[in-house]
Amino acid sequence: MSAAESGPLPGSDAPVMRRRLPPVAELTVGSMALVIVGGIWMAAPLPATPPLGPAFGLLLGAVALLAVALGLLLRVRPFAWDRLLLVARWGFVAYLVIAGLLGFVFIKDGTRGTPLALLLGMLAVFAVDVPLILGFTVARYQEIGPA
Repeated sequence: MSAAESGPLPGSDAPVMRRRLPPVAELTVGSMALVIVGGIWMAAPLPATPPLGPAFGLLLGAVALLAVALGLLLRVRPFAWDRLLLVARWGFVAYLVIAGLLGFVFIKDGTRGTPLALLLGMLAVFAVDVPLILGFTVARYQEIGPA
């Protein structure tokens, strides 16, 4: 999983260490796609109550993909954790504001009960997905010292 290959990246003359890393970004994008589909599923019939089964399944799938991505990421050694946390922290602040505003819109619109809980859960996953993708994408190309 952490086998290194050296050589220039395409379009570059500088040698860069390329390593095999787990598909963290791919799994997180899949999680985000499930959340977006679930959010559309939930928001489309509002203010009427949407069917909750598919939305609940999509949220569970998104949480599962995110958990797998985080689990795989935590096993990577060595890694530029400082860069990942720097980027992800500020991305999380921004997306927490976005998710909070969207949650406020749903509350102000009169959404209550289980539909609101599902939508807020999807917004929470969304607020973690994007910063994780941003942080991982930056950190994967950072130089790291010896393990």
